[in-house]
Parts: sequence; C-alpha cells; structure tokens
Amino acid sequence: MNEFSVTVQREIAASPEELFDAWLDARSLGSWLRPSGIRQTRAETDPREGGTFRIVMADDESSILHSGTYREIDRPRRLVFTWSSPATRFRDSVVTVTFRPSSGATVVEIHQVGLPDEEARTSHHAGWSDCLRALDRIRTRDED
Repeated sequence: MNEFSVTVQREIAASPEELFDAWLDARSLGSWLRPSGIRQTRAETDPREGGTFRIVMADDESSILHSGTYREIDRPRRLVFTWSSPATRFRDSVVTVTFRPSSGATVVEIHQVGLPDEEARTSHHAGWSDCLRALDRIRTRDED
C-alpha cells in the first residue's frame, strides 16, 4: 500500500516558544487552525505525551472531527502527534511540527506521513498552508 506525505513551512516573526505553545493551547488552536472555508474551530487538548486532542472544524454545512494523540512534546523544538480525520479515512497519520529559530523569527515546518492518497495529500497541503498563514496573521496582530 502506498502512503503519501506532505511538507509545508513558513517563517513567522515570533519566538519558537510562543509558536510551539500555540499548538497546544485549545483556545489558540481555535483561533488559527482554520483551513479555507472553515468558519469555526473548537479544540480540546490534553497536552502531554500520551494525551489526546479533539478538533472540530465547522463550515456552513457540516462539522468535521479531527483527533489524535500526542507522541512527543519537546518544547520548543518539536511536536509529534497522530492525526485522524475523514480525509485520512480515519486512519492515523503522523504529523511532526518543528520550530527552527531564524534571525528574529521561527521557521515552522509541518511534515505529515501516512496519508491515504493523492487527494488527501493535496487537501492537507492546502489546509496546513492556510493554517500557517492564519497563525502568522494572529501572531503579527498580537504584536501590534
């Protein structure tokens, strides 16, 4: 069976610690983990290795459940968790987020493996890219 993967990255003008924490805080996740077309995100997190999360993204027609388990929490360098959703056919994919300091900013890279097909890879590439843009906007706005 083929497995598909996706990698996206963005440099954001914030510290690795601030960006890392934004991935674990349920209120923060709800404010920026919104791919295009999603009008509301609700998140519940238990941010410890072995802890779980539930994220519900709502568009105008439906609510989409995403869930997973935190495998590695290495603040502020690396976060690894499983990710299951309708787009992964409810199979666990694995997401690794790394935070690399870069002259007054941080390069955030998302690498996801275990996607079921090209359609899932394409949709996750677009979704993660949208989310990083939103995280960048939120962090920039917080500094103003």
